[in-house]
Amino acid sequence: MATSRAAAVPITRSGRDLIGVGLRFVGAALLAGMAGIHVYLYLNGYQGVPTIGLLFLLNGIGGSILTIAVVGAPRRFLGVVGLLGALFELGTLAALVASILVPGGLFGFQESTQAFLVTTTLGVESAGVVVLGVLAGVAGFAGLKRP
Repeated sequence: MATSRAAAVPITRSGRDLIGVGLRFVGAALLAGMAGIHVYLYLNGYQGVPTIGLLFLLNGIGGSILTIAVVGAPRRFLGVVGLLGALFELGTLAALVASILVPGGLFGFQESTQAFLVTTTLGVESAGVVVLGVLAGVAGFAGLKRP
C-alpha cells in the first residue's frame, strides 16, 4: 500500500499567515461594503446628481474590482493590491469629508452628516483604510527577501 508523502505531512499555517488571511478577507468585505453603499445610493437617488451620481457608480464598479483583486491576488502581489485598496478607500473617504466640510461641497454638492448612510460610510471607509493599510504593510514586509 503506497501513501503519498504530501498526504502524510500536515499543513500548518503560521500566525502571520492567519493574520494575513484575516486581513485579506476583512479588507475585501470593507471594500465590498463601500462599493455596495455607493451602488445602492446611486440607484436610490444619486444618479440624478450631476457629476456625483456618475462618480458613485464608478466608485461602486472600482470597489467591486478591487474586492475581487484583494481576494484573488497571489501572495506576491497582495501588498500592492492592499495598498491600492487602502488608497481607494482613503480617496473615497476624503471626498466624503470634503463634501461635508468644504463650503459649497464637492463638485457643487454639499453632503450632510444627517444624510442616509453617511455615518455608516464614514465607519466602513475609515476601517477599510486601516485594515487594508495594515494588510499592505504585513504583506509587503512578508514579501521582502532577507540577505
